[in-house]
Amino acid sequence: MTVNSLLSDASLRLEKALHHVNISEDASERLKYPKMSLSVSIPVRLDDGSLKIFRGYRVRYDDTRGPGKGGVRYHPNVSLDEVQSLAFWMTFKCALLDLPFGGAKGGITVDAKSLSKAELERLSRGYIEAIADAIGPDTDILAPDAYTNAMVMGWMMDHYSIIQRKILPGVVTGKPLGMGGSQGRNTATASGAFDVIKTICKKLEYVPEKTTVAVQGFGNAGAELAQQLACAGYRVVAVSDSRGGIYAEQGLDIPSIRQYKSESRNMAAVYCEKSVCNIVEHQTITNEQLLTLDVDILIPAALENQITADNAHQVQAQLIFEVANGPISSAADVILEEKGIMVVPDILTNAGGVTVSYFEWVQNRSGFYWPATDIRDQLKTRMVTATNQVWHIAQTRQISMRTAAYVQALMRLGEALDAKGTRTYFSGSSA
Repeated sequence: MTVNSLLSDASLRLEKALHHVNISEDASERLKYPKMSLSVSIPVRLDDGSLKIFRGYRVRYDDTRGPGKGGVRYHPNVSLDEVQSLAFWMTFKCALLDLPFGGAKGGITVDAKSLSKAELERLSRGYIEAIADAIGPDTDILAPDAYTNAMVMGWMMDHYSIIQRKILPGVVTGKPLGMGGSQGRNTATASGAFDVIKTICKKLEYVPEKTTVAVQGFGNAGAELAQQLACAGYRVVAVSDSRGGIYAEQGLDIPSIRQYKSESRNMAAVYCEKSVCNIVEHQTITNEQLLTLDVDILIPAALENQITADNAHQVQAQLIFEVANGPISSAADVILEEKGIMVVPDILTNAGGVTVSYFEWVQNRSGFYWPATDIRDQLKTRMVTATNQVWHIAQTRQISMRTAAYVQALMRLGEALDAKGTRTYFSGSSA
């Protein structure tokens, strides 16, 4: 990928949506560029005594509607371009769900699996040391992302509190419950996606028992979503992780697969152990093959750019729900639309995580914590409401669900940006 290619590709969605919404020239210009992009060096003393420097990033794309909000990912491919793109998507995601946040994102270029737990802690605390002046409960709030979890978030919150000489749980969401975390945060992305899928399937009159599903990505979100869908009667016929996947036309025993994966860290030969699952006829497939299976619903829940112009023509699913961030390129969007495949975009489908992060931030600030049932009910209400709004815009304006989602977000962002004054206001051409 060339420099800025990810952000440029993401911006094409904005350009397309701008044709369908009336916002000021000032607002559209502001949204083309990130407000702050920070690159830092993080020195870490490894267990063998050597010193290694890691590259870290934090981008606050826009904070017109509130403090920045976005996760921190640890991955070898993390770059400033990627983090800017993710912050861009977060800006529109928060606006779409009507959350009082702007969009932000962070990351460190690292293979987290190669570090010991002690090295990982030192890296996490070093990252906060480097970016502390750019974050805060009222400035920019962190959360988990790829290869970060509640433990990592706990280290980050603790170190920020040490720097500030006060306990500030609101600087990070997705923390352990004992440090001010929220009930329902671990399953929020999957639960929110489930609400979106169920709402759309009802509109299209899909019967769960007759609906086949393939899930690419068997991490926290993908595995939990696959299980929720299976429990609701959907026939999950294929799942995969970074090493490959399995397919069984009659459906998979998702709970057993999750148990086996947690024990072996491997999807391969999942059905060969009678002690953890039933033996059924199945095929071993690649991630690429999973994307082209003849299924009703395809769920990319891994990383970005999984469906591109190179393989979009081979996709056979009728519906795609983006649980990963940016799994479909803009060029692939055009091909899928021509094929009549409906894509429900990431800024809607995977917004459950940031929504419950918002609930956690509110609880941290109030000191009053809600039970899991209240969290789940409020999440469902917000996800169903947003889905219905996007569906209505798409149907009435005859545009794609992705463009409709950006239109809804743009209307909210435009209103907030214009409230500070526009060219029309300052030129005196309007009262």
